[in-house]
Order: sequence, then structure tokens, then C-alpha cells
Amino acid sequence: MSTLAIDGSSDRVRKDGWTTLAVGYADLFLLALALPVFLLAGWPLGGYAVAAGAWLLQRGIQVVALRRVTRAQRRGDRRGALGIMAGSTLARVWLIALAVLLVGLAEREAGLAAALLSAALFTVYLGTQFAARMLAP
Repeated sequence: MSTLAIDGSSDRVRKDGWTTLAVGYADLFLLALALPVFLLAGWPLGGYAVAAGAWLLQRGIQVVALRRVTRAQRRGDRRGALGIMAGSTLARVWLIALAVLLVGLAEREAGLAAALLSAALFTVYLGTQFAARMLAP
């Protein structure tokens, strides 16, 4: 007999819901935790603001792109769904890179802070996405 048959589905969904939530938004938790670190360490808030703004914008782009991909898949348009995913992924990476570059050109220390925060956010995001795929049934 399976664990699902013994435990029931509602308990499993409730347990997995918190895990999914924590894994899905770990990068945003890190972004929120980074603000007090920046303030206490005296690091340039311009770097934080640019990195945070670019990160939130790229997450918004991701949400819109995933909705469009879902619609394309429902229509049976695999090529269109793949194109949306590829285009949005490239746009999101370029958005972060250009934001870091521009703030770095304006103020070197702020650019370094933005680059380090963006690298940490990408690392957490990619790690949690990998973990989510590995833990998925």
C-alpha cells in the first residue's frame, strides 16, 4: 500500500505546500534579508536598489512568460512555448547584467554590491529550482 493511500492526500498537500512556497520564493527571502545586511555593513544602497529592482522586474517578466507558455501549451503550440521561454530567459539575464553594468559605471562600489547581490540571488534561485525539480513527484 502506498504512503499516499495510508496518509491521505490532504496532509500531503499541506506539508508539501509550505516546502513549495519556501523553495519557490527563497530568492525573494534572501533579497529581503539582504537589506538589513546592506544597512548594517554600510554598503551602497544604490547597488541594493538597482539589484532589487532588476530582480523584481525579471521575476515579473517570468510570471508573465510562464502564463503565456501555459496558454501556448494548451493550444498545442510547443514551438511557441519554447520560443517564449527562451526569449524571456535571455531577456531576464540581460536585464540583470545591464542593470549591474549601468550602476557600476555610475558608482563602482554600488556596481560591485549589485553584482554580488545579483550573483547570490541567481545562485539561490537556480539551486532552489534544481531542488524543486528533484523533489517533485
